[in-house]
Amino acid sequence: MNDILRKIGYNLRKYREMKSVTQEELSILCGLHRNYIGSVEKGSRNISIKSLDKIAKGLNININKLLE
Repeated sequence: MNDILRKIGYNLRKYREMKSVTQEELSILCGLHRNYIGSVEKGSRNISIKSLDKIAKGLNININKLLE
């Protein structure tokens, strides 16, 4: 796995859990499949910028938070 993908996955899970949102709830909020959210959190998905933006908007956070 690539370090940046693991970092994004870790941050995604951290902010999702901080907001008490399940993977399924987040998938509905951002219009992506729940399995996709799970694979991003695991760091096994090469996520696009568009999908990253959808997830950030679904969590109501700045996209930069997912890249920190």
